[in-house]
Amino acid sequence: MNPLLKDFVTAPFSEIKEEHYLPAIQKAISLAKQEVNAIVTNTAKPSFKNTTEALEASGEKLNRITSIFFNLNAAETTEGIQKIAQEVAPLLSEFKNDITLNTSLFKKVKQVFDNKDKLALNEEEKMLLEKQYKSFSRNGANLSEDKKETLRKIDSQLSQLSLKFGENVLAETNAYQMHLMQEKDVAGLPESAKEAAKELAKEKNKEGYIFTLDYPSYGPFLTYAENRELRKEMAIAAGKKGFQKNKNNNEQIVLDIVRLRQKRANLLGYKTHAHFVLEERMAETPEKVISFSNELLEKAKPAAEKEFAHLTAFAKKIDGIEHIEKWDGAYYSEKLKKEIFDLDQEALKPYFKLENVINGVFTIANKLFDITFEEVFNIDTYHEDVKTYEAKDINGKLLALFYADFHPRKGKRNGAWMTSYKGQKIKSGINERPHVSIVCNFTKPTETKPSLLTFNEVTTLFHEFGHALHGMFANTTYQSLSGTSVSWDFVELPSQILENWCYQKEALELFAKHYETGEIIPMKYIEKIKESASFHQGMQTLRQLSFGLLDMKWHTEDSLHVSSIKEFENNAFKNTKLYPEVAENAMSTAFSHIFQGGYSAGYYSYKWAEVLDADAFEYFLEHGIFNKEIAAKFKEYVLSKGGTQKPMKLYQQFRGQEPKPEALLRRAGLI
Repeated sequence: MNPLLKDFVTAPFSEIKEEHYLPAIQKAISLAKQEVNAIVTNTAKPSFKNTTEALEASGEKLNRITSIFFNLNAAETTEGIQKIAQEVAPLLSEFKNDITLNTSLFKKVKQVFDNKDKLALNEEEKMLLEKQYKSFSRNGANLSEDKKETLRKIDSQLSQLSLKFGENVLAETNAYQMHLMQEKDVAGLPESAKEAAKELAKEKNKEGYIFTLDYPSYGPFLTYAENRELRKEMAIAAGKKGFQKNKNNNEQIVLDIVRLRQKRANLLGYKTHAHFVLEERMAETPEKVISFSNELLEKAKPAAEKEFAHLTAFAKKIDGIEHIEKWDGAYYSEKLKKEIFDLDQEALKPYFKLENVINGVFTIANKLFDITFEEVFNIDTYHEDVKTYEAKDINGKLLALFYADFHPRKGKRNGAWMTSYKGQKIKSGINERPHVSIVCNFTKPTETKPSLLTFNEVTTLFHEFGHALHGMFANTTYQSLSGTSVSWDFVELPSQILENWCYQKEALELFAKHYETGEIIPMKYIEKIKESASFHQGMQTLRQLSFGLLDMKWHTEDSLHVSSIKEFENNAFKNTKLYPEVAENAMSTAFSHIFQGGYSAGYYSYKWAEVLDADAFEYFLEHGIFNKEIAAKFKEYVLSKGGTQKPMKLYQQFRGQEPKPEALLRRAGLI
């Protein structure tokens, strides 16, 4: 029997073959349709129980199967899986539309919604009903039949285009390698980076060194390689993903996606895709996002320009370079940082052995939230690199299963993310606990060294683990409101706040120990990490704002007349630009967050959530970074409530006030 169609507790990875996916998804769609049909044909008067709750409970098997499939398509894909994804995407989009465009079903949902004031519903039930009603009204339930048909076509096309976009980016990443034979070409690179590149060459039966566009290879190369021409080659290769005249070109795909999104928004009665998206976010309107971004830009730009001028003068002083380019940024920043703070990122790495950092994040979570983690070896995984843990509460009760996948591979897309294989909900009186996963791309161990993380990778691990805690502490009745099922501009709060502990002495001393001697990270390094936290924050802020503003421009402007992606981007970047333009490069053609992930018209949310996290962390700083009382409030109102209440209401219950942007500006050293 197809393992995906059996009842399973944890995902049966080792039993699944590629040929199981399509029939399992088709069967699960047909089961879900039967469940929906039972609601439609029920002759009893529509009620919260027989309509709202019944619809929420439908499609459970389909959700589990597709979560396995799409998670593997991101973390362990193959050509076969990618091909299946192209077949499956339109089926799922059609099924989703079969529900939201079902007139009889919508009538029932609307009837319950219209009578909501007569029903004795609690806050979570009200939220479920409201979100369910909106998911119909916002996705075409009120359209005429011919317009519904148009919407179906658009959704089907969009689902396939975003998959194709991601496949092209992955193919471009895998296609490039820099093969170097001479020692002088790797001058300046740390031993660890050279060793990793040597091992990669060996794996490919070659002499010398191989560098790729995977971040653990690409990052150190751009930061340390003394050969400017090679840095340039590497930076240009990374910047032209999806922007080359080959079969992986994403230019037309980008234009098709934004035009279809625009068409879809108009069809549904919205001015733009951004208006459609933001209606259900904390920010509410594109105007608010743009004014929020411009306000921050006003504060950050003078600092960024000053930092850039300083960096340029520094490059001229040490190497006689008149104009610094994009491939010089990380290199000279690292040198300047070393000069100002006497801080060498490479000197920090021995204190950040991956296993110690994992134990550190576990210990910090325990001190804050009384959660414990135990590695278990009886859970099926999709790759030998994947570690599994049981997370338990203070009474030893299972809170969640936790999967962690840390190293780059051929079938894994770049970046880091959190996801889940099973959501949390209360069913038949039983609180079903979630199965949560984080996926990263950290430096692999080598023959002589364990996996040693850069400080950047340490904060990435804490970030993703913050998302994971949001999933693990989920404690709601309904899965669609559980865990990270919150507004995009609120979802980054748990992840971003956790990064703050990486800069605190009390926290660092728990896990930052030298991998050979066991010596705790010296105080001088901790002070330097703290001091350097606001280094080039003006430039960093400008960079983040530039991505968010590009995203808003794609999703608020009429793209019908855009013929050149490059021109469009140059226009979007004109107020945030510091470095000279690189003709061969484009950002949009590999901007996976907005063209493949769920961040379209939502990239601003990283900065938005930074305002929340800086304000929230100030609360901890005032009372102690391990203050149990504040941690309990954070767990109660932010981590466990999911999307059961409006985000601002949850934030105010935790903090006792609305967030103030000054906290972020103070932390960034911009005021």
